[in-house]
Amino acid sequence: MIRVGVDVGGTFTDLVLERVGADGRQQVFVHKVSSTPKDQSIGVVQGVTELCAISGIQPSQIDALFHGTTVATNIVIERDGAEVGMITTKGFRDILHMARHKRPHNFSLQFDVPWQSAPLIKRRNRIAVTERIMPPTGQVETPLNREEVEAAAELFAQRGLEAVVIGFMFSFLNNDHELQAKEIVQRVMPDAFICASSEVVNTMREYERFSTAAMNAYIGPRTAGYLDKLQNRLRAAGVNAFVRMMQSNGGISTVEQAAKTPVSLLLSGPAGGVIGARWTGEACGQGQVITIDIGGTSADISVIRNGALTIKNPRDTEVAEMPVLVPMIDIDAIGAGGGSIAYVDSGGAFRVGPRSAGAEPGPACYGKGGVEPTVTDAQVVLGRLDPEQFLGGGLKIDPALSEAAIRTKLAEPLGLSVKDAALGVLRIINNHMALAIASNSVARGIDPRGFSLMAFGGAGPLHGVALGEAIWAKNVISPLHPGITAAMGLLVTEPRYEFTRSALAILQAGDTDTFTNLGAVFDKLQAEAKAQLDSDGVPAGSQRFARIAECRYVGQGFELRVDVPAGRFTAAIADGVAKAFYSVHRTEYGHAFEDQAVEVVTLRVIGTASGDTLRLPELEKGGRRNPSEAALYSRATTFDDGQTLETPRYDRSKLKADDEVTGPAIVTQQNSTSVIPKGYTARVMRLGDIVISRNAIGGEL
Repeated sequence: MIRVGVDVGGTFTDLVLERVGADGRQQVFVHKVSSTPKDQSIGVVQGVTELCAISGIQPSQIDALFHGTTVATNIVIERDGAEVGMITTKGFRDILHMARHKRPHNFSLQFDVPWQSAPLIKRRNRIAVTERIMPPTGQVETPLNREEVEAAAELFAQRGLEAVVIGFMFSFLNNDHELQAKEIVQRVMPDAFICASSEVVNTMREYERFSTAAMNAYIGPRTAGYLDKLQNRLRAAGVNAFVRMMQSNGGISTVEQAAKTPVSLLLSGPAGGVIGARWTGEACGQGQVITIDIGGTSADISVIRNGALTIKNPRDTEVAEMPVLVPMIDIDAIGAGGGSIAYVDSGGAFRVGPRSAGAEPGPACYGKGGVEPTVTDAQVVLGRLDPEQFLGGGLKIDPALSEAAIRTKLAEPLGLSVKDAALGVLRIINNHMALAIASNSVARGIDPRGFSLMAFGGAGPLHGVALGEAIWAKNVISPLHPGITAAMGLLVTEPRYEFTRSALAILQAGDTDTFTNLGAVFDKLQAEAKAQLDSDGVPAGSQRFARIAECRYVGQGFELRVDVPAGRFTAAIADGVAKAFYSVHRTEYGHAFEDQAVEVVTLRVIGTASGDTLRLPELEKGGRRNPSEAALYSRATTFDDGQTLETPRYDRSKLKADDEVTGPAIVTQQNSTSVIPKGYTARVMRLGDIVISRNAIGGEL
């Protein structure tokens, strides 16, 4: 069995290949190539073919390829999506414009309203038609006027629109009108990307439902085009493996499903990193982990509590300040990475990011025409990145170009030495990241002193200890392959599909009919999840289903997730769900009102499947201190405190389990570099992960 994981970042594309022989012998190979932003599939296929050569196999031998991509996210960020049309209920044409009448910034007189200034669907392309579904049962009050729908579709076709959304009021109760309209539009516009809101997210709240469907259509044509192009390029390269896509919720789906609902891919790239970090934490015996994935363009932050991923509350799931009601791992991304550009602004202030040099032209040291200093250039100037070790020598860098960029753009304008300017770059970017980590931990009632900070991504271990100090983390973990952690996460995930339906019921006031109805909805959702897993070829014995009720106090605006046991929904189950809601509410907000009624708003079934997971061989036992067998050479290196010390380099591939490396030291490998300052010790774990702790009682930072 040969499986490949491919994660595309803004600067590099990371790859990992796992080969398990008939005798059970397992091998893992990793690789990294520059991303190709204009067409990510070029870099993906290049990386896959090069990785096959490295591992000594033919592309045709690959059995499965798992892919995390930023294509969907980039479309939204760059506002480069499709021209979309919308057919909606008469009288509700401006739902997407009005939203919820909330001010993005309550006390600003000059704020921007993105859903109005840069709408996903222009007003002239939103056409209202005659139809009406009524609550609470979904009965038809006014039949759908099919002629009006056909006329709207013909107008969209004349305008050359690429995608169409069908969004009717109360379609979550009865989507017959949406499906009728979709069939008409498909007949008139057979080449367009068409979706109904009830097929994308089948829950109440028309603005959020319409916005999610609009986002799906906006990114649909280009995302589907990318997936099609990727499969064609892979086949041309001889790769005939089945391809699976990482979703925002941490699961994987088929290419066909991803092309149908590309909105599920909006956090596809960062999700793999968090999955990989959880897996690494388990191997290190750490269930409490704050993760930071530092790549070339951004830093992605998440928190793993008790070994469990944090899923965003539906009220917080938004992209580009627009609500997207799809399940997402709670990840906060900021513009901070190795390619972040340092500059002096018009007011004379020293700034770093969020603008990035990206993969093209990249940092100045790449020699690809970049002249602006970046965080990577600062690391080079301070002696932390050696030219002969960068990407294992696979990418040539020129320290003289880094020094020239920092001297002319920063040091001379600010009256600083080149060394102090480079240190300033790192202090500013580290402060940005530390504040972002605090807002995702301390601000949410999480004490970082009880958590390990796992810094990964190509640049992660360069900043890990400095960030760990800033947030008072327990220790810092540098994964076995930091720059490939997101790609490795793709090989430890599983299929995951979520199906939802709104079903309002007050638990304390429920009767037998109420509970029977809730059970019937759960059963129907589970049947849908099973059908999807069956279509993926997942054996029935490997299928697993979880039931969730999204609940609130009667009168509240948003819900919290509560697990629901399998089986018949009874009064006893309802009582247990209410008690579980009180507990979740207390955890989230610090209090609960157990004398208040609890209302179920949305039911959700998650279908997953157990499958193969990445298995790494345990390292040979070492137990050495600063092993000479792994030492390479020493070189002057400047650390965060400004001291320049002669610092030994160690080859990570030659370190063994329980080896210890005392700082100052630098551990090098093909996909990343780990910095161990003076006063710290790095210990190698059984699979090769490194835990870095301060030299003190208890070993905490």
